[in-house]
Amino acid sequence: MAFIDGTVVNVALPALQAGLKATLVDVQWVIEAYALALAALLLTGGALGDRLGRRRIFLAGTGLFALASLGCAAAPSIRWLIAFRAVQGIGGALLVPGSLAILAASFAEGQRGRAIGTWSGFSAMTAAIGPVLGGWLIDRLSWRWAFLVNIPLACAVIWISLWRVPESRAEDVRGKLDWPGTLLATVGLGGVVYALLESSNLGLTHPRVLTTFGLGAAALVAFLAVERRSREAMLPLELFQSRSFAGANLLTLFVYAALAGIFFFLPLNLIQVHGYTAAAAGAALLPFILLMFSLSRWSGALFDRLGPRRPLIAGCSIAGAGFALFAVPGAGGNYWTTFFPATAVLGLGMAAVVAPLTTCVMTSVSADHTGAASGVNNAVSRVAGLIAVAIFSMVMLAAFERRLERGLRELPVSELVRSEIRSQAIRLGAIQPPRNLDASRREGLRRVIAGAFVSGFRWVAAGAAGLALLGAAVAWLMIEDRARGSAPS
Repeated sequence: MAFIDGTVVNVALPALQAGLKATLVDVQWVIEAYALALAALLLTGGALGDRLGRRRIFLAGTGLFALASLGCAAAPSIRWLIAFRAVQGIGGALLVPGSLAILAASFAEGQRGRAIGTWSGFSAMTAAIGPVLGGWLIDRLSWRWAFLVNIPLACAVIWISLWRVPESRAEDVRGKLDWPGTLLATVGLGGVVYALLESSNLGLTHPRVLTTFGLGAAALVAFLAVERRSREAMLPLELFQSRSFAGANLLTLFVYAALAGIFFFLPLNLIQVHGYTAAAAGAALLPFILLMFSLSRWSGALFDRLGPRRPLIAGCSIAGAGFALFAVPGAGGNYWTTFFPATAVLGLGMAAVVAPLTTCVMTSVSADHTGAASGVNNAVSRVAGLIAVAIFSMVMLAAFERRLERGLRELPVSELVRSEIRSQAIRLGAIQPPRNLDASRREGLRRVIAGAFVSGFRWVAAGAAGLALLGAAVAWLMIEDRARGSAPS
């Protein structure tokens, strides 16, 4: 459910723009509302499972996720959809941490590796199937089916969990949950993300933008202060005394921010500019996912032979080349000569990164802190995507408007038509030329809009490539060839 939802919704964004008359900021919030709730509550969800029962919290998360999915499918407007996506994120925060925790508690040490390997295989398989199945449903039925597909899955999960999954909890856990930290993290991330997204509509100097950004930044500072003093901290800051752990999480922040930026705008590019169907846009990502899946065992073996440092440097560098290749295609061309090389190179690079990065995170702290280390790294990857979509959208819109204005000045259309197109700029590739224009002028406007989108997408690709190379630099400077526990290094 979680992996399918993570890949299907991006493919549904163009259909949401068309069906609900949504702007760029609206569809950003469809992604960000879910990511914000998930990132802010992920560690709390894991702690609730440890205290109240992992199966109980897992089932609660599954049920809430399913009900929110039903609400998303029935949403009458973009505002309702955003609200239900936030509820979905709360369900995900209860559901996601419980899945691996249940496996770890339910299988003996000798069987645990195979169980988690099976989990990883199904995760990769659903991530691959999700965009294609979701795209097909969107093309044939409606974007609403991208959410309805969760309902039968949730029913099966609940039935299997009640029938076969034993209850477990951490008997030695003491103390209260870190509710002050949870509240401050939610307010901090929410304020910063709101300010970044709404700046596209209101401008960076608008009082509401400045106020919410200041509130969010202050809450994040307060969050760090609370976590430093709290005995039940949701973010154990002492973990970052390990140089390798700190480096691995900084690398995670850079690389997953780059991935989130590209994968938010790529479906919009494929569908709105290149004319792909939703199913074809989903299938365009298959080389990336299949390479990640097929090479995961190989990259895990690299860690055993070489340690994490060299695979991470090489993987981030290759991923940077893949991101840069996304800047090459124009507004036309065959998939195999435009997006396939970029997708394949990016998949190869990320296949070399993911397993060594995960293993580095888990081995750079003591055995008593591996659960916390995994939760922190998962939360960092979610926060990276949350912030990246907001910042890359600002970059995209600025480049789009600049190129759009230049193109409009070169077209033989009236100032009234130019003003109407400018007023829709926030919709990016979903801009509709006035219907009263003749065919040649409408086609000219479509070419200008497509060219403006490609210009903005190239800036996003360049930024993503830069982040990947920063990740390679972090691996070189901060990560040891062999992680050596949680002591400072």
